[in-house]
Amino acid sequence: MFERLEDIEQRYNELTELLTDPEVISNQTEYQKYAKSQAGLTETVTVYADYKNILGQLEEIKGLLTEKLDPEMLEMVELEKTELEEQKRNLEEELRILLLPKDPNDEKNVIMEIRAGAGGDEAALFAGVLYRMYTRYAENQHWKTEMLSASYTDIGGFKEIIFMIEGQGAYSRLKFESGVHRVQRIPTTESGGRIHTSTATVAVLPEAEEVEIDVNPNELRIDIFCSSGPGGQSVNTTQSAVRITHLPTGLSVSCQDEKSQHKNKDKAMRVLRARLLEKAQEEAHGEMASQRKSQVGTGDRSERIRTYNYPQGRVSDHRIGLTLHKLDSILIGDLDEVINALISADQAERLKATI
Repeated sequence: MFERLEDIEQRYNELTELLTDPEVISNQTEYQKYAKSQAGLTETVTVYADYKNILGQLEEIKGLLTEKLDPEMLEMVELEKTELEEQKRNLEEELRILLLPKDPNDEKNVIMEIRAGAGGDEAALFAGVLYRMYTRYAENQHWKTEMLSASYTDIGGFKEIIFMIEGQGAYSRLKFESGVHRVQRIPTTESGGRIHTSTATVAVLPEAEEVEIDVNPNELRIDIFCSSGPGGQSVNTTQSAVRITHLPTGLSVSCQDEKSQHKNKDKAMRVLRARLLEKAQEEAHGEMASQRKSQVGTGDRSERIRTYNYPQGRVSDHRIGLTLHKLDSILIGDLDEVINALISADQAERLKATI
């Protein structure tokens, strides 16, 4: 571990020198590349510096303990030694986590897809609740959201909604949200006061850059049609809605939210590239995933991950056994406690696998 940390520190220092080189500064593409690499090492280098500082202090303490000290001074030195050893253990644990392999998608923007599942109109309304929860969380993080595509129901819910979240580390924070979300509540349409159970599925896709996914235009079928709103009514008399089908895989994406055909096509292509990247990654990691599945889960869309129980004001994440009686605050975007617990569980599982 310490050899790796020394290598990282050396690389960090090399990058620091490069960022002061006039030739690098004059080439913004190169400068940004080095700056991004350095930023990715900063936290590890800082924690490692703290760790080495603690080691130095412990050496000084050991030297003091070889001397003749009065009882009061000896007690103070022993207490300081105990505190420093605790800090040392905590920093070692933090360094092990920082040295875990990074998910290459962690810093990417996110395309989220929410679809109504079992439960009819109530499931569609719940899909809208989840959409508001995630967009408010994005606002709290100072991230930007953009609607890409939506299919509405007559009573104000969503059959399907696809939207982009742009912000540093968006995927790293949201990637464990993929799966089936279940709601237990009394629907507004229920006159008998009975609790119904409905579901919605969430998919979190890292945005794919064009260089990652090479889409051959000859393998696409593009259909143009009129946009439609709730109940199938026409909301745009011009043919601006776009459906793109990737013929080799059969993947199809529609977008109709913009009045411009060009903008709808651009949005549809962004979603299609993300889905193609997801498919490629699933195929590449399929064998590995079947051999070992982490406690947090693979983000499979069919996996039931969480329950939102309105009568009890409870949210339960079934993957890590977490239950919080904070339904109201979670639904307005206060998701950090849940997300941090999921990240910690994933890190613990990966640490266990490396030992």
